[in-house]
Order: sequence, then structure tokens, then C-alpha cells
Amino acid sequence: MSTGDAENIQQMDIRDEMRNSYLTYAMSVIVSRALPDVRDGLKPSQRRILVAMNDLNLGPSSGRVKCQKISGDTSGNYHPHSGEGVYLTLVRLAQEWNMRQVLVDKQGNFGSLAGLPPAAARYTEARLSAAATEMLDDIRRDTVDFVPTYDQRLTEPVVLPSRFPNLLVNGSNGIAVGMRTMIPPHNLAEVCDAVQLLIDEPNATLDDLMGCIQGPDFPTGGIICGQLGIRQAFKEGRSTIAVRARTHFEQEKNHDVIVVTEIPYLQTRDGIREKLEQVVREGRIKEISQIVDLTDRTIPAWQVRLHIILKRDADREVVLNQLFQYSPLQTTLSLNFVALVGSRPKQLSLKEILEEFVRHRVTVLRRRTEFLLAEAKKRKHTVEGLLIAQINIDNVINTIRQSPDRKEACVRLQSLEVASELIARALGDHGFQSFLAERHPGAEAPAALENYGLTAKQAEAIVAMQLGSLAGLEREKLGEEHRKLLEDVDEFLRLLSDEAHLLAVIRDEMDQLKGKFGDTRRTEINDEEVGNVSKEELITEETMVVTLSHRGYIKRIKLDSYQAQNRGGKGIMGAKSDDEDPIEHLFVASTHDYLMFFTDRGKVYWQKVYDLPLGSRVAKGRALVNLVRLEPDEKIFHCLAVRDFDGERQLVLATRNGIVKKTALSAYSRPLRGGLIAVKLDEGDELIGVAIVGPGEDLLLASANGMAIRFAQEDARSMGRNTRGVKGISLREGDYAVGMVVADPELNLLTVCENGFGKRTPIGVVDHDEPDTEDTDTGESDPSAVEDAPEETEAASEETVRSSMKYRRQKRGGKGVIDIRTTERNGKVVAVTAISEEDEVLMITAGGKIQRVRVADISQVGRNTQGVRIIRMGKDDRLVSLARVPQEEIDEDAVAEEE
Repeated sequence: MSTGDAENIQQMDIRDEMRNSYLTYAMSVIVSRALPDVRDGLKPSQRRILVAMNDLNLGPSSGRVKCQKISGDTSGNYHPHSGEGVYLTLVRLAQEWNMRQVLVDKQGNFGSLAGLPPAAARYTEARLSAAATEMLDDIRRDTVDFVPTYDQRLTEPVVLPSRFPNLLVNGSNGIAVGMRTMIPPHNLAEVCDAVQLLIDEPNATLDDLMGCIQGPDFPTGGIICGQLGIRQAFKEGRSTIAVRARTHFEQEKNHDVIVVTEIPYLQTRDGIREKLEQVVREGRIKEISQIVDLTDRTIPAWQVRLHIILKRDADREVVLNQLFQYSPLQTTLSLNFVALVGSRPKQLSLKEILEEFVRHRVTVLRRRTEFLLAEAKKRKHTVEGLLIAQINIDNVINTIRQSPDRKEACVRLQSLEVASELIARALGDHGFQSFLAERHPGAEAPAALENYGLTAKQAEAIVAMQLGSLAGLEREKLGEEHRKLLEDVDEFLRLLSDEAHLLAVIRDEMDQLKGKFGDTRRTEINDEEVGNVSKEELITEETMVVTLSHRGYIKRIKLDSYQAQNRGGKGIMGAKSDDEDPIEHLFVASTHDYLMFFTDRGKVYWQKVYDLPLGSRVAKGRALVNLVRLEPDEKIFHCLAVRDFDGERQLVLATRNGIVKKTALSAYSRPLRGGLIAVKLDEGDELIGVAIVGPGEDLLLASANGMAIRFAQEDARSMGRNTRGVKGISLREGDYAVGMVVADPELNLLTVCENGFGKRTPIGVVDHDEPDTEDTDTGESDPSAVEDAPEETEAASEETVRSSMKYRRQKRGGKGVIDIRTTERNGKVVAVTAISEEDEVLMITAGGKIQRVRVADISQVGRNTQGVRIIRMGKDDRLVSLARVPQEEIDEDAVAEEE
């Protein structure tokens, strides 16, 4: 060793050197290979593949090229790793069972859900998918930063512009040194809704965001057990969830068969089958006879069809639970929302991921707008020169002809002065003002000089101008281009003047993306929590107002969102509504209640109230088809809140044609995903009322023309679910039933009409000694006699009122008695409900307004009357629904009057 070498030796602690070297290596792996960027959701290898394909112009409309070429260009130009590793990454971007929105459009053998490997890169071809072009859009408009590649020959983007939150839509999975990420895919339409919500309400809570994004939406479908794990992951960025295969039962030759159609995410069909066969061989599940794989090309590539044939004496429910316990038909995913934020790994919540994306898009749009503004101003400057030249064409031509060469012609044109009047005539008023602003920068209201010269760029453009551009049509095109450039410049300046304008553009982009790529959820989320934690125990019991629109949008709102108003008020907005989607149903229920949804096909579905989306008063809500698996074109016609399905009470259903059907409530206690048959409906008939009755109670059925009949529930015999029922009321021509209540003698019957008028009348105790001589239907009432009558604001004498307030019991199937006068002022009856003096009621109009009124403020009058104004209706609006708020659910702090 020489003396010079000895002088260069430094003493250091090997522990420090190892620590520093390891940390340097770890950060290199984290940043350069394993973790995605929160902005575009891509790892460097994935991003470089898309950029290389974009360089090759492999758009969705171009022809596909060999993946060998794509992999070679990627590794040769951008990615300093093996082409084989690049190809495997390319393959994953094309597999619809791994990506919720594939970024590569494939052709050839790219593997399968069975777990088979792809063909070699020389046999397969690919191009960019339509979704990938949305991520690369505007990349050449200075929207993102570029850095030199590993060999310094080219430059590559640090991040893609990405019009949609790819990190959430396609998720990411990777292991770095000391950390890992596992972000599941989500539904693009739901993610776009969440972005729009965050733009509209920057302070949106996790509950608000989960009203848009239900949870992960895996490309392979399946079922997520419970929402607690999802909520924790969205809140803290870390959690575990249980995912099950989608199964159903079939019968084959007297054998029960468990059919598996969708498997958990990241599992393979062959791997599951091998594990099932192993479980059977080991004797852990003895009731399985055979496992048959019937998957073929008739089903989508992300689905399977496995038949698990059971032995004759097997209990299929027990076997299915054993399969979930012992096989990959149920797996646990450890979610870990880790991504790079500013080149640093960070664990993120759902809201933070969305905020980072919105922040990225604002930057991209601002840079794109600045780029387009500069380009538009540059072109406008050139077009201004051409227009000025055309207005002074003789002097321009003479100057060019007298010049010895092209360079001298440009110099002489710059010294040519043009009068301001000619420039103003050539450019127009708006164009001339823009011209002055550029020629006099900084001046607020610049005064025009007598003459102006041409700039060097304008002179060069004039010298290069062809003679054909002097034709009249070409001059008009040039003028139209100038006007369009002025509009573009103004629009670009408007966008840059306020960030709210850029956010509005992002909001519109989300609508466009939903229209292009939005689809329904594949993954179902049920209420079955895996483990010892009961979801219901974690939900606070509180009273909710539930609304359901004509098009099937449902939401729940806290009851205290509506303060009580005086009778006759205008109400407050309760839902965003329009003429095409009015609110049809409104009711009050506890978060722990079951909601029974009755459809136009006579079926019934279940849903817990706390599983409905929680929204604001003016929110539209969420489509019910995303919560309840309705059949095509099936529509909800009525809803009922139920806490317990006991065996003593009966469920009574009433139809528009006056038919009633009674069935034991316990018959509906076992809900099925596809619903149960509740009633057999005649053609053209529909449900209008549902009630739960006990022994000895009466029912009261009301019609649109103001008739009502009260009869004992025992008059209708109990039937099975799939039956038609019996006649409840005889209806005149043109009349139809609108509502049914339990005739509680301690309560009043509140009847409301479509024009906002109504009344309450005591239901009363049945007097069995009274002869059945009271007149019933006396024919159609005479509107001319009462339509101009004043509101009945004063009660009649006690004796008169008492005699006119009786709903006497009749035999089922009678015509009933007059309940309210349906005059031109009142309109048809739309709803009835049984209420007490201490209750409050909620009313909703087709326009979406909701009013909460104290029952005590509504006058108690006789049956054969018009009633009083309860809610003041807007023009072309009408009352559509009514719900009772019982006394025990009224918040004393929420009854302040709101005029």
C-alpha cells in the first residue's frame, strides 16, 4: 500500500455505514419500484409502459403491436430492468380480473383467472385502452414535469395527468423494504361521485364520502362481509376485511349443489379447486361428493362456475359455512393505504387520497390552461399581422417586391406603419382592444397611437403568406379564426382567474368519465360481520327520516334536520327533485329497524335503516338498486318499518283496487337476497298500503275521492304469502284506494289532499249498541256547494262534532262513509295516517319540499268537511306523501318555530 493510499483511508463505524447504506437502498426501492404515486396511482414500471406505448401511437383506434416491441422500447428507453419483468407488468395491466378498468387492450393469451400463465411476449399483442388515454391526455401540453431518463438520452414524466383517481379505481399492491401497500379497486362511478362531493363540500365527513363510495369493488366480484373493516380502512388507512365467493344453491339429480360464480379477489380458480379437493381428502368436510369445474367461454373472463356436489344427506347451509371456514372461498385482505406523496411514503385515509387527486388535477388544469393561453396568444398575434396585412395589402406587396431578399423584406415590413383606424377596422372592437393591451402592457385604458408597426413574427408570417390567402373566402376564415382565438383567450383567462372555475372543470370531467366507463358494482357488501363484533351494537339508535323518489333514489336524514313549523307554512327543501323524479315515499324509522320494500310485482325486500345512505336535506340520495337486488324494471311501491317479526301480529296489504290481504308477520322473517313473494297482484293493480295489526284491532281503508271504511281485521282471514286477498272496500267508478291505517280508538285520522289541505278526525271507539243506520255513500259530493267555503278554523258544537266524528265499524267490502270533501280546492286524497295530539307529521311535495307540523295545530273537525290548509303549495306543486313522527321520537330542542 502506498503512502498516498494510506492517507485516503477513513475510520468509520460499520454499524453506521450499514444503516445508512440500507436506508438508501430501502428508499430507492420504495420510490423507484414498489409504491404507487398518490396522484396517478401508478408505479414507475407501469407509468413507463404507458408512456412507451403512447410514444408508439398505440391508441385505442390503432392496430396492436407485439408485446415484445413494447417491452423492448420500455426497457430500452425508460425502465432500466429486464424486459421479462416489464412484460409481466404489462400483462397485469391487461387482465380484467386484476384491474377494475384495464389500461391495456390485449390480444392473445394473457393468462386467465384459472391461474394459467400468459404466452411469451412474441406471441401477444397490445395497445392502450380507452381508460389509459384518459390518464395520458394533455401530457404534451406542459401539464406535468419531465426528468431525464436513466441514460440521459430522453425525458420521462414524473407523473401522468390522469383524469380519474386511478389509485382508488384500480388499486395497488406492492411490498417495499419495511412497508407494503394494499389498496383495493373501487367502482369508478362511485369514486367520481365522491370527487364531485368533495369539490362541492370540502368539509365532507367520512359518512358523506361513504354515501358515495360503498366500499371496494373487486373486478372478480364477490361479497364483502360487513362494513366495519371498510370504514376503518377509509378512516385510518389500515384495516382487514373478509371477502367471500358468491354462491347459490341448485338441484342436480336429487343432490344439492353449491354453485360458485365469483371468487375472492387475488384468488385463482384452479387454486381454489385444489384447496377444496385437499379439504375433502383430509376429511374436514365429509359431505362433499364431487367438485366439477364448468367454467367456459360463455361467461365473462372474471367469473367462474364451480359445482360443489353434496351427498344426499348433507345440510347445504352447514357445508357452505364449512367451506367459508376451511377454504379460500372466504379470505381476509389486509388493507394498507400507503402511497407516495411528494416522493415520501404516507399512510392515507380515503379523504386524503381524494384531496391529493383533486389537488393534482387543479395543477394539471392550471398548467394546461396556461399552455393553451400562451399558444392562443401566439397564434392570435400572428393572425393579427395577417389581418393587418390584408387591410393594407398594396403597401405590403410593394414593400416585399422592392426588397432584394426575404430577410430584407421582413425588416422593411417592420418599418411599415399602419394607421390605427385601419387596424381597428381589420380586428374589430374587441380585437383592437386586445391589440392595444398587448402593445401597451400595464396600462389600464391605453390610448391608441396614430400608427403602429408590425412585429418581427408578424412580418415573417406575412412574407410566408401565400397569394391564395387573399381570396375572399380565405379572408373570412382568417377573421373567424381571430374571433375564435379571442374567445379562447377570454375563456382561458377566466379559468385562471379563480380556482373554483378549475374545480368546475374537474366536476364536469367526472360526469364525462361516468358516462364513458361507469358501470354497476360487482362486489356486494352485506351486514354479516365476521368475528364477535356485532355491527348493530356499534350503531347509535336514533330516529331517521327516509325518503324514496319516483326513480328509486333513497336516503335517510336525521329527524332534527326538520324543525316544526306553524300550520300553513311553505316548508323547507327536503330533496333535490324535478318534475321527472318526484318524491313518492316518506316515513320515520329508527336506525335499528328493518325496512320492508314492497314492489309492483308483489315482492318484498329487506334493508336495515342504518345501511341506507345518510345525506343532507337537499341531497339526491342513492339509487336503491345499488342496495337492494331488484329485478329489471321492478319498482318499489311501498315501504314499512319493522323491528321484530313476531308470530302474534299480522301483516295486512291493501291495493289500489281496494283488495286487502292478511298474512302472519312471521312468514316474512327470513329475508332472501332475491326477495320474497308478498302478494299476488291483479293486472293493473298496485300496493297502496301496508300495516301490522294485532288481535281485536280494526283497519281503516281510505279512497282518493274521500271515502273511508272501518272493519275488524278478523273479517279478513289469514292467508299465505303468494295469494291475492279479498275485497276491503267497494269503490265507485274512477275512485281508488290511497291508504290504510290501524284504527286505534285513541288516535285521530289525519287526511291530506294533493292541494295542501287536510283535517284530523277522531277515529273513536266502536259503539256496538248503536244501530247500523248511519248513511254511507250519498253519491258524488257537489263541489259547487263547498268549493268556495272558508277554512273550518272553528270547531262546531260539541254534540255536532261528536256525531260527525264517528268511523263506525262496517262489514268488510262495504262502500264506507265520507271522510273528507274532495272539492276542487282540496283535490284528491293522497295519504292518511293515524296520529295523536302530541305527535308531529312530516309532509313532502313533488317538488321536494318537506314541512314538519305539530298535530295540535291542525283543527279537529268532522268527517264530512273540507278541512284546513296544512302546507302552502308552490305553483304546479302537489302534496305526495305523509309520515307520522311519534311523541317519543320528537326532539324537544328541534321544535322551535321556523317561519
